[in-house]
Amino acid sequence: MKPSISVVVPVFRSEQTLVELHRRLVDVLDPRSDGLEFIFVDDASGDGSWEVIRGLAGQDTRVLGLQHSRNYGQHNALLTGVRAARHDIIVTLDDDLQNPPEEIPRLLALLEEDCDVAYGTPVQEQHGFLRDSASQITKIALQSAMGAETARNTSAFRAFRAVLRNAFTDYHCPYVSLDVLLTWGTTRFGSVMVRHDPRQVGVSNYTLGRLILHAFNMVTGFSVLPLQIASIVGLCFTLLGFGLLAYVLLTYWLHGSTTSGFPFLASVISLFSGAQLFALGIIGEYIARIHVRSMGRPAGVIRQRIGQH
Repeated sequence: MKPSISVVVPVFRSEQTLVELHRRLVDVLDPRSDGLEFIFVDDASGDGSWEVIRGLAGQDTRVLGLQHSRNYGQHNALLTGVRAARHDIIVTLDDDLQNPPEEIPRLLALLEEDCDVAYGTPVQEQHGFLRDSASQITKIALQSAMGAETARNTSAFRAFRAVLRNAFTDYHCPYVSLDVLLTWGTTRFGSVMVRHDPRQVGVSNYTLGRLILHAFNMVTGFSVLPLQIASIVGLCFTLLGFGLLAYVLLTYWLHGSTTSGFPFLASVISLFSGAQLFALGIIGEYIARIHVRSMGRPAGVIRQRIGQH
């Protein structure tokens, strides 16, 4: 039996690739699905992407276009599209044609093997050294929330069962990581090696700084690992303090004098002050997350909608 499929594509400044992406998606999925829709979420691109989506919706009644009122981020756009999806299987991929639609059947085949989430792990990423390095930083950050093996295989090219949305129906926060949210609904993850094509048009909108910030937001927003690190640092410096006290007492008993020297005192003060400020900074980040969630800021607001859904 053929599955019904919703394809979710977060869009940002991709007016030159959307028509080709839609054509290739139709060619691949039309013969393999019993019910099909394409959801393009324009994350306030500022170029002609929305006009292209409007044109696609006019040509294909299965196209649903959603436009954010401002730029919320890739994962926020994904969450908006995932919540709008109507079919049993949801497929997500980037808008730049680096995730080949022709590889989607391999993800669908993996879902048939008692798997709830299937990732298309690139054989070799084609982003460039800095972007690839930042992606690795993001995956390291994901390990604390997803587990090392699962995080190592994550990518923007994924397919999963729509029922998993039930695990994060009530999630309302501007900090979004779809991969972490999926772990709230299942532990059955799988991955398959897929082709990753070079970018043909434009440049990546994900800079090294933005990826590192996204990784930091994931760790502090979905994991208690930083608090645990702060506790360990505090314990280590407490033990160091006892060691220094023992050293001072031993010096006094053996030599009849205390440890002298401004550099020694300044170094000790700097170490302990740094540890305290580090712990306070981590706690402050978590308080900030609580503050943001208490305000009820949405993950995304839809400004316009086009299509017959």
